This record gives sequence, C-alpha cells and structure tokens, in this order.
Amino acid sequence: MALAERNPSLLALSQDRRRHQRVKVNLLGRYMLADRREFPCQVINMSPGGIAVIAPVSGATGDRVIAYVDHLGRLEGKVARLFPNGFAMTISATARKRDKLAAQLTWLANRSILSLPEDRRHGRIVPRNPVGRLIMPNGVNLTCRIIDVSESGAGIATDQRPAIGALVTLGTVQGRVVRHLEEGFAIEFTRLQHPDSLEENITGG
Repeated sequence: MALAERNPSLLALSQDRRRHQRVKVNLLGRYMLADRREFPCQVINMSPGGIAVIAPVSGATGDRVIAYVDHLGRLEGKVARLFPNGFAMTISATARKRDKLAAQLTWLANRSILSLPEDRRHGRIVPRNPVGRLIMPNGVNLTCRIIDVSESGAGIATDQRPAIGALVTLGTVQGRVVRHLEEGFAIEFTRLQHPDSLEENITGG
C-alpha cells in the first residue's frame, strides 16, 4: 500500500478494486468477439467493473468484447484474462452506468439470498390492451395476444414457438423465452420493467 500512497493513480486503482466487489450470479447471455463471431455464455460472477463468463470460445487478452446479458443488457469491454472454460472481461462504462450496474447486482444478490422465483415475484395482470407486437428471433414481426404480464415477464398467445432461450421483443421490451405454454410461450424480460410504463412498453404504444 505504501507504493499506492506515493502514486495517486495506483491509489485510485486500489480503491476502485475494493469498491467493485464481485457477486456470484448465474445469468445467461451472448457475446460477440472482435471478429464478429457470436456465442452463448453464462456469467458466473461480476462486479460493476468486470464479469467472468463460462464460454465455448475465448478471444485473446485485450480483444474487444460485446456481451448481452439477461437483466443487464449490453456490456462492452475487453478480455482481461483467460481461464480453462471461459474468460473474464472488463466493463467500459460511465460512472452513472457503473452505479446502475451496482444497483442491479444488489438486486440480483438479494434475489438469490431470498430464493425468490423469477417469474412469480411480481403479481401478474391482464393488460387493458392485450394486443401486442412481437418481433421473433428471425426478425419476423407479428401480432400476438398478451395473456398476462408482470414487471419481470409475460405470457404470449401465438401459434409460434421459438426455442427456449431465444430472444424476442414484445413491443419495445426484449425478453428471453423461458417455457412453452399450451397456447404460446412465456418470456422473462431482460430488464425489470417499471409498472407505470409497463403496458405502454409491451404494446409498443
């Protein structure tokens, strides 16, 4: 620490590392390497400054990576280190974005501690306007009926059945297919929605 005290930049770095406590998580996502190849991944721990992922292919240290992670959205950074079944990457973000990530991590940690079921933590309602606009993984835009919705997900009635884990967009809200239903499928939103704007967002109004 004596060296850090003599060097302001080292002191700032050590404080930054202490502030960014890593949290164990289990989040699915996808990432794109510098050569534009995309792969699925699983985030196993993260802080507002970086994430560690289990991944089938790792880039070289220093390579740019863009990741899309459930609940957290788009994260951009560089490969920081490699390990046998994945890699760790930094997160390039503004101070405001890091604060938001810290709040999201706190929520994820509390959810894990309390063992709250993901899609039943929030009361589901039938929207006043049940007609929604759905963008499928292949880009096809179609009309669907919204069975019910909460701040964290929705049930959708349609004859389409995307694969479990596929990303779709309901209105302006992105979600991941978590199970198939008799009349359609259920999605979990990649970001928790605010109740005041929920219905407007899912119908694209």
